[in-house]
Amino acid sequence: MRGLWEEALRVPSELSARVPAEQRGTGRDDVRMLVSRGPEVSHHAFRELPARLRAGDVLVVNTSATLAAAVTARLGGDVVVVHFSTRGDDGRWAVELRDPEGRGGTGSTKPRAGGPAGGVVRLPGGAHLVLEEPLDAGGERLWWASVTVDVPGLLTRYGRPIRYGYTERDQPLTAYQTVFALPAPDGGGSAEMPSAARPFTAALVARLVSRGVQFAPVTLHTGVASAEAHEPPYPERYEVPAATAWLVNAARAGGGRIVAVGTTAVRALESAAGPDGVVEAAAGWTDLVVTPRRGVRAVDGLLTGLHEPEASHLLMLEAIAGREALGRAYAEAVRRRYLWHEFGDTHLILPAEGPH
Repeated sequence: MRGLWEEALRVPSELSARVPAEQRGTGRDDVRMLVSRGPEVSHHAFRELPARLRAGDVLVVNTSATLAAAVTARLGGDVVVVHFSTRGDDGRWAVELRDPEGRGGTGSTKPRAGGPAGGVVRLPGGAHLVLEEPLDAGGERLWWASVTVDVPGLLTRYGRPIRYGYTERDQPLTAYQTVFALPAPDGGGSAEMPSAARPFTAALVARLVSRGVQFAPVTLHTGVASAEAHEPPYPERYEVPAATAWLVNAARAGGGRIVAVGTTAVRALESAAGPDGVVEAAAGWTDLVVTPRRGVRAVDGLLTGLHEPEASHLLMLEAIAGREALGRAYAEAVRRRYLWHEFGDTHLILPAEGPH
């Protein structure tokens, strides 16, 4: 089994999705869907999702809207790209500084070294931020910074979506919003798109509802992920409403399956679940990292994208699917040339039992 897993984790660079699905085909839902049910693997179009689910199942979706969280700025004499990650309770922001692409590109390359403490970054429109201290003892990437301007307003005027080198070009912010995204009252949101929900369309949601599938909203504002280090996620702000907790508990009691749409939905829901799997309304910050050792308590399945070999998300997938099943699925994804990253194809993990 070890050899199969290692083979599955060799992902050729040409399998990166470089543009959104609607620019490669006919629409957002014009992506493929790999389905794992225990050791069984099958291949489908994402539009076939209603046929893979059944009445009484619940899809848990993240309603966090994506921010235009990247801004070009200056640190001393250098041009830098600032990624605004997370707003703290004290009004400061966790930020990451990156070097811009060459030739005036609007993407970014690798993160810069953290700091220096007291460093002043000049933002567009005459504002600035001051780097104060690292989020953790390492201080390699994310730093807390005080900002002299309302950041949501700054991002609305000068920001653009965060993108990395595997994408071909800038896309409008609308390309990074899901059909479930709701604006936060305080202007907050996710630094990076909760991308598992991207292929959903209003028409597909209507088909799912007509089949008897229910939707349960949660909110988790994602911070900046490291495309290089793949460290576990930092604490993130989340909310599980009372109505969602009730629906999930009632569905499980009635035999329905709880399928999270994205790892962010898993993190939020599992943060609100007790050891017995009962979900309660909850809100605040979560530092939960789901691993095979910890396992999952409230989630039966997961709809997600395809993750890179070093990504900590694979531990969560292994907790849900099992190591052997996950290795088989990823070997098939590479063999069938599925596409990776936020504009890529999807992976539906379901329990081994149940109808096809």
